[in-house]
Amino acid sequence: MTTQPETPSTPLSPREMARAFTPALTELVEDPLYSEVWADPALSPRDRSIATVAAVVALYRPEELPAQLRRAVDNGVTRAELGALITQIAFYAGFPAAISASAIAARTLPD
Repeated sequence: MTTQPETPSTPLSPREMARAFTPALTELVEDPLYSEVWADPALSPRDRSIATVAAVVALYRPEELPAQLRRAVDNGVTRAELGALITQIAFYAGFPAAISASAIAARTLPD
């Protein structure tokens, strides 16, 4: 009988999954992106999350979206605000990208 590996309760972020293959890239995300850019007081973490989710939806990056949605909620963005944001982006990035993002958000942020 084979045993299944334990799965984490929160899925690994794309950055964590890529760490073994591209450690230098992961280091760049950690420093300077998170250590300097996200720490810059010119924008709040909440505002940075809104901008980042908008960009990830518009660029159709489904692998990155769940981690950014969770980060946005952690930074104070509500599910309702994320829904409104995705709807807004539909008019600029296209309805297919927004529909896909909505489905990902529904799976990532259940009621």
